[in-house]
Amino acid sequence: MSLLFSETVLGPLKLQNCLVMCPLTRNRATDNIPNTLMVQYYAQRASAGLIITEGTSPSPNGLGYPRIPGIFSPAQVAGWKHITDAVHAKVAKMFVQLMHCGRVGHPLNLPAGARLLAPSAVAAEGEMYTDAEGLKPHPVPQAMTEADIKTAIAEFVQAAKNAMTAGFDGIELHSANGYLLEQFIRPNSNQRTDRYGGSIENRARFVLEVAEAVIGAIGKDRVGIRLSPFGVFNDMPLYDAMEADYTYLAQQLNVRGLVYIHLVDHSPMGAPPVPASMKAAFRKMFTRTLILSGGYDAARAESDLSAGKCDLIAVGRPILANPDLATRWKTGAALNAPDMATFYTPGPKGYIDYPALNG
Repeated sequence: MSLLFSETVLGPLKLQNCLVMCPLTRNRATDNIPNTLMVQYYAQRASAGLIITEGTSPSPNGLGYPRIPGIFSPAQVAGWKHITDAVHAKVAKMFVQLMHCGRVGHPLNLPAGARLLAPSAVAAEGEMYTDAEGLKPHPVPQAMTEADIKTAIAEFVQAAKNAMTAGFDGIELHSANGYLLEQFIRPNSNQRTDRYGGSIENRARFVLEVAEAVIGAIGKDRVGIRLSPFGVFNDMPLYDAMEADYTYLAQQLNVRGLVYIHLVDHSPMGAPPVPASMKAAFRKMFTRTLILSGGYDAARAESDLSAGKCDLIAVGRPILANPDLATRWKTGAALNAPDMATFYTPGPKGYIDYPALNG
């Protein structure tokens, strides 16, 4: 019997299978507001047990990329409610990923009055695309004061409450891929000398305070987190203490009782692999649901579930290009190839027009 396609649970939630749709940035939210195109996109993919949305900002300050959605205004909450209604009508569950981009952004992508914030005034290498002027170098961000940190925590809390109003089943904290939460964890981007910098206990403080605050607001059964140890995206280089630091983080997250850790291995995209020993350590130390993602096909997903390496399997590009991925994997049908040229472009092309098996 296939575990991948069997019903399972996530905390108190019943899932129709063990397949999770990864958070996938698609840049279709004009004016940062979820729209009818996005309703269709997510509803098409509701054969997954759990859908995790694209990175969604809890704050105007977090809108680092063009056309990414937020969940801090009434219009955004209303837009998301249409999406959760459509997904729930097809029995899937849905978490919104809260992504504050921090230093990975550009003022041209931010609304008036918003600021590019980070743990320290250290610019990320590389460039950011802007609709206004194309590619621009990442600017030097403003180092957050303790008051800024308190404000950001409050914004995450309000975003979590807004997610409940919008009908989500929970939220995922994006503490991966070089965004604000991970910027505090990593020593290259966090050069602070106060209680939020230095030792891992200090560098992890902001992430854990955010987790505690949102758990206090909506409950631990509704809060997950995404981590990318050994990920190098957005200028997050490897460092000697990484395995020890993330082991500490796993222990602390377990104490706080989050419903899941979503551990991503970016080696299929060219990053160093997450060592099997680290995945096994997370599995041992974290007693609730473990989601693994990174280059899975159906056979490997079934193998890792059967071996007890994780509880759920998350996939990105396969479900981007195959809205009915669960059916295709279950039947062994051929897969559509993803069109990389349309990953981040506005409009329906390459977004809602991938064919399903039933036409």
